[in-house]
Amino acid sequence: MKKPLKKLLFLLLIVLSTISTKAQLSDLARVEYTYFPQSSSDNSFRRYRTFANFPIELGKEGTYLVPGLEYRNVNFKFEDNTDFGTYHLNRFQSFTATLGYVFNWNEDWKVAIQTGAKAASNFSTNELLKDDLIYKGAIYLIRIKKGENVEKATRLILGLNYSTTAGFPFPLPVVNYYKEFRPQWSYMLGIPKTNIKYNVNDRNVLQAFVTLDGFYANVQDNFDATPFDQGDQHANSMSMTIVLAGLGYEYSITDHLAFYIYAGHTLINDIRLRDEDRNDVYTINDVNTFYARSGLKFSLF
Repeated sequence: MKKPLKKLLFLLLIVLSTISTKAQLSDLARVEYTYFPQSSSDNSFRRYRTFANFPIELGKEGTYLVPGLEYRNVNFKFEDNTDFGTYHLNRFQSFTATLGYVFNWNEDWKVAIQTGAKAASNFSTNELLKDDLIYKGAIYLIRIKKGENVEKATRLILGLNYSTTAGFPFPLPVVNYYKEFRPQWSYMLGIPKTNIKYNVNDRNVLQAFVTLDGFYANVQDNFDATPFDQGDQHANSMSMTIVLAGLGYEYSITDHLAFYIYAGHTLINDIRLRDEDRNDVYTINDVNTFYARSGLKFSLF
């Protein structure tokens, strides 16, 4: 993969790790399990993820304070033959706390401001280190048009997103657009997900999608990832950036609780160890493979 493309994907991963646009707008809670094996190796990736947002309505109509918590547990089964030990790379965890503030700017636009902190690491020392911590902040303008007087519902999100993981002193842009273009059809354009949905009926939804997934975490016990090469290339972090396409199915158990399952194949599968400047020092896997994700979500709409 060319270096500029890898850098672009890594930046998009930072946006993804900071916010999932639709989830922040509508999902109050989610429990999810992800699995995909690695082609051309015995490696496999499993992730358990859960989060919950707790909107608190303030005095003014449309104004909310939204604290949130998220936990991710990544089990990376690393079976490749390497010149370094891999036992401390099998488990990564992240703990995230956020605080959001949402209010009506005018009749058409809402403003959402969010700040938060994340600890993401293999925690091999059983301690929390400075390099484990990631700080983030974001601001969004949101316009939602729906209701009886609106023929085709739309949602537009424009925002700026900053994270210390990216290593840049400026925020990254966020753009997301959703539209219902037929009675049973809708589409969404943006990052981290672009899709087209077909509502079979009130409870069953099918979709085709292209999306971005992945994770970034600190490696506490830094080690030389190329011990027999010239130079000393220490692995300080691990990142996985995935672009995939596939199909999804959602079943509404109630008006707000839904089961979902997505399956597809990766278009880009970039798993790497990086040094303290986030330069690649070792490629673990870049062969495309099957991907599956399933879970339950509790949504506002």
